[in-house]
Amino acid sequence: MFAKIYRPAKTAMQSGKAKTHRWILEFDQEQARWIEPMMGYTSSGDMKQQVQLKFDSREEAVAYAERHGIPYRVIEGHDPKRARIAYADNFRYGRRQPWTH
Repeated sequence: MFAKIYRPAKTAMQSGKAKTHRWILEFDQEQARWIEPMMGYTSSGDMKQQVQLKFDSREEAVAYAERHGIPYRVIEGHDPKRARIAYADNFRYGRRQPWTH
């Protein structure tokens, strides 16, 4: 029963950063999934994969895993480094790339 600790990335649907500040402890899949013959649904007997624990910091998630004896791996996310550019920079005289249209 391994777990992964990570911080989720922002969704592609919106530009906001909601739900990206908390750390999540999620269990890995232990059993293979199968297709149920009657309905065609994908099934699994692994109930721990439905559990998702949320923590305010990475240290809290690691402490929880160590306290309960859960082997874990931490997946470090990366924050995008955005260049702050003003709209007026598009019309600046000393612009590096020429105006193209």
